[in-house]
Amino acid sequence: MSAQFHQPVDAAEVPRFAGHSTFMRLPAVTSADGLDIALVGIPWDGGTTNRAGARHGPREVRNQSSLIRRVHHVSGVEPFSIANVADVGDVSVNPIDLMDGLTRIEAGIAAIVAAGALPLAVGGDHLTTLPVLRAVAKNRPVGLIHFDAHTDTNDSYFGGNRYTHGTPFRRAIEEGLLDPKRMVQIGIRGSIYDTTDHDWAKSQGIRIIYMEEFVERGAVSVMEEARAIAGTGPTYVTFDIDSIDPSMAPGTGTPEIGGFSTREAQALVRLLAGVDIVGADVVEVAPPFDLAGMTALAGANILFELLCVMAPCIERRRGG
Repeated sequence: MSAQFHQPVDAAEVPRFAGHSTFMRLPAVTSADGLDIALVGIPWDGGTTNRAGARHGPREVRNQSSLIRRVHHVSGVEPFSIANVADVGDVSVNPIDLMDGLTRIEAGIAAIVAAGALPLAVGGDHLTTLPVLRAVAKNRPVGLIHFDAHTDTNDSYFGGNRYTHGTPFRRAIEEGLLDPKRMVQIGIRGSIYDTTDHDWAKSQGIRIIYMEEFVERGAVSVMEEARAIAGTGPTYVTFDIDSIDPSMAPGTGTPEIGGFSTREAQALVRLLAGVDIVGADVVEVAPPFDLAGMTALAGANILFELLCVMAPCIERRRGG
């Protein structure tokens, strides 16, 4: 353990239900200065088209993340010993002005990037990923590994509104933030509006792996392809909690049956090891629709899985 790195509160010393609620019981800090990875909340769901509530996601994921311990039981990774990690709080948001909300989120994440830290965010609806990418990919496009029930590459909703949680990755490609030929979307399923809904994404070179293909091939084969698509370049990872079946993650805005089990979701994220991850998020946890905190608990554990594949990226960059 590095004495210079922030450490979580030990649950054997202070019970999990006591003290301040922070991501993984890490210190709350006011800036990302000196951090390698900044855990950050984005309590905003201004892009939601149906069931709002993901604005409450960061707070509940913080609560459930009190159950996280220090060491990954499979990989043996001790993320808090190889990377300096802390909770930098929530970015500034505007719940009544969508465009200003996007501007505020981008500025908050840009401050993290400017400090030299990697953002690991909790949303918030999936539109929050767009301003995060504007900050992370400001100087060059990045690849994307995307776990979701939906492609989120639609063009517009409700008479031409181009900014919703169903459009972020179309906008990100148009803005030059993502390299579509280094994009893979995993777990896509459910009914669609039209037979042509996914045509634009495919025409850009995005690889869509539908849930049926995942079931046939399994996690190891799918992630081997995903890592090959991402290649060795900088890559962003986004995990929509609705990629998990609603029997295990009911607290989300647009549930789709037939999704990943939580065990499959963990296996998929663990197989990101070796990818050059420059940022990541967990989105669409909507506590008002949750049962006994199970969706927020799933989100907290996926957050830890992401941290355990991001921390070694820091170690590799140091030459460790």
